[in-house]
Amino acid sequence: MLTKARIKNFKAWRDTGDIRLAPLTVIFGGNSAGKSSLGHLLLALKQTALLSDRKRALHVGDPTSLIDLGTFQDCLYGHDTSRKMEFALQWRTNLPLTVVNSLDPKEKYKGAEIGLNVTFKMGKADQPEVERLGYSLFDDGAASLQIEHTHQDSKVALKAKPLNLVKVTGRAWPLDPPEKFYRFSDATLARFQNAGFLSDFSLETERMLNSIYYLGPLRSHPKRIYSWSGETPPDVGMQGEFSVAAVLAAESETRKLSRGKGRKQDAFAKFLADWLKTMGVIHSFKVEPVAAGRKEYEVLLKTHADSPEVKLTDVGFGVSQVMPALVEAFYAPKNSTVWMEQPEIHLHPQVQAHLADAFICAVQAWEGGQPRNVQLIVESHSEHFLNRLQRRVAEGLIAPKDIAIYFAKRSGKTAELEPLEIDLYGNIQNWPDNFFGDEMADAVARTTAAMKTKMAERAERAV
Repeated sequence: MLTKARIKNFKAWRDTGDIRLAPLTVIFGGNSAGKSSLGHLLLALKQTALLSDRKRALHVGDPTSLIDLGTFQDCLYGHDTSRKMEFALQWRTNLPLTVVNSLDPKEKYKGAEIGLNVTFKMGKADQPEVERLGYSLFDDGAASLQIEHTHQDSKVALKAKPLNLVKVTGRAWPLDPPEKFYRFSDATLARFQNAGFLSDFSLETERMLNSIYYLGPLRSHPKRIYSWSGETPPDVGMQGEFSVAAVLAAESETRKLSRGKGRKQDAFAKFLADWLKTMGVIHSFKVEPVAAGRKEYEVLLKTHADSPEVKLTDVGFGVSQVMPALVEAFYAPKNSTVWMEQPEIHLHPQVQAHLADAFICAVQAWEGGQPRNVQLIVESHSEHFLNRLQRRVAEGLIAPKDIAIYFAKRSGKTAELEPLEIDLYGNIQNWPDNFFGDEMADAVARTTAAMKTKMAERAERAV
């Protein structure tokens, strides 16, 4: 689970400042305020980790990748190639990590969180190049071990503290620069007698990036027939195109979920249907083959108890748009991070409020007798979503520490991120100006217009 982030000189972000990431993190803000680019950087990091080419520092994208950010110059703040792009991520590992100095087994360093700090600069052929790669191992909030791998002026260096890296005897072979943005080359590791543990940090980074999933703001149109041949999709897809396949895969694996510790467990499809019913979207929901022995399936639902059963294509568009968000929130593997853009799109205000309840449940849900520990990072424009979050905090259903709320805004060409402070009573202590539009100005303008209309009517009657 991601716990902190910071980004410098990326897109509209000169410097985000430190971002606390909670199990449920929500980012509000106006259009073009820079919200989406925060998630897009994570996608760029993930697609870089998936590359077979270890020499490419950062894969900014192409038409076949998860995200296409253009050129590296396009990614730089102000398109200024003299700037250096930086990011820092910190995450909680699934299991505590212990580093043992192979030259002195008594020397050990442990921690349950890892920090990754990377600085990119413009390199040859206008491609990004890693200037600095740093790792930190945190134990109870304090760094127990730090590693720094630098590549400056054609000189490559690697050092750790307090552990002392000891070079092998013989010729002083030069070190290789970092691979991708997070790896140490095999040749570099071979230059030291006790650097083998560094590969654990690379593996933990890959594990973290592979556990990030993304659902975009534009979802696929519903279909009358869905094909499924038994595969298990890793997620619902960036447009929710694999939502039905995910439901069928979860059912075939007999996955069972509960809304929290000690709560009743249900099969995945029933669990999903119950949430759709709770939200008031539908009365019943099921996925069935069109005929026995076929691999074509249809989504059948009822909008009301007494209404006929119809296909997904024959009801309002909102059902097909919210279903991928719900499926992803509960289908994503344990210890995942799910980034969603505008999950409330096409939903009635009341349903937007219920969606907040579903997401609270998603970060508290259990599966197989264990907490799922799924993290949701949500971009939203919905005040109804926020109001429900505030209510649930006041009711004690979720603690303020388990929620992080931010407001993204523009100050000239620079994007700024303001953390909102929510107390135990659900009150936001530092409510930004024009958070959901200027309601007071609208009220004043409406009242003024009404007074002018009445005065005009009186004037007409007096004539």
